[in-house]
Amino acid sequence: MNSPLTAEAPAPTTSPGRPRRRWRAGRLTGRDIAVLSVLLGIPIVLDLALIWATTLSSIGLSFTSYNGVTDIKWVGLRNYDQIFTIYEPFWRAVRNNVLWLAVLGLVGTPLGLFFAYLLDKNIRLTRVYQSVFYMPVVLSLAVVGFIAQLIYSRDHGVLNVLIGRVNDPIDWIGDPKINIWAVLVAAVWRHTGYVMVLYLAGLKAVDPGLKEAAAIDGANATQTFFRVVFPTLRPINIIVLVITVIEALRAFDLVYAINSGRNGLELLSVLVTQNIVGEASRIGFGSAIAVILLTTSLGFVIAYLTQITREERQ
Repeated sequence: MNSPLTAEAPAPTTSPGRPRRRWRAGRLTGRDIAVLSVLLGIPIVLDLALIWATTLSSIGLSFTSYNGVTDIKWVGLRNYDQIFTIYEPFWRAVRNNVLWLAVLGLVGTPLGLFFAYLLDKNIRLTRVYQSVFYMPVVLSLAVVGFIAQLIYSRDHGVLNVLIGRVNDPIDWIGDPKINIWAVLVAAVWRHTGYVMVLYLAGLKAVDPGLKEAAAIDGANATQTFFRVVFPTLRPINIIVLVITVIEALRAFDLVYAINSGRNGLELLSVLVTQNIVGEASRIGFGSAIAVILLTTSLGFVIAYLTQITREERQ
């Protein structure tokens, strides 16, 4: 029988599943606080200064007639009224942006999914094909635009040489009836590789047991993909949809590198640049176009974030 002096002290009781706290906020030294302040403070200040401050400034300037020289004069909704009523390039740019979205969504995205499906089967030289398809994604859109110039140039372009139109060349960039389609080919070329990588990562994460179960049930390859595999790619589909919309709305570098976004290649982002930093120098008017573009983009981003939040709660 143990005496009170030799009895073992009871072990401290801790609630199961509750981890012990290894540190306390009060134990942070002044040096730790200084380092954390710098690491967190600099990104926050840069974000506020470069993103939020400029965004709020653009929203405010969109209600003025500021041109960078004269004093800021409040004009209310006049800029927006002129954009929607008498500024003809705006609707041409809207048409081109919608066309850009349709082509990327209906051509580039399915092509990317198709290539990802083929590469997921581990065919010969898979790594080589994957690198080739992804190569344009590594290039900036400005570089892709310069490559498009070499291909579509009226006098020295490769395409006219290949189709035998050297003596009677086609003006692929100068003709407003066909230049948007020529540029969209280059845009799809880049977009396809980006989508392919996203879908390829999603396909690699699909449980092989689902495919085996579908094969046991007698489903062929097409039925297995559309009824079993593709539904599991729903998160990837949402991401690809948002990326496609944003790519279509912010398209700028490609057309600006080709012909500064003129003569049939007008886009909303190009109109913003032409009015703010171009010869027109209508900062208030260009800011109004930028606000319209921002509002349209935020609609899709908010819808995406809402969907992601709902899935996490479920």
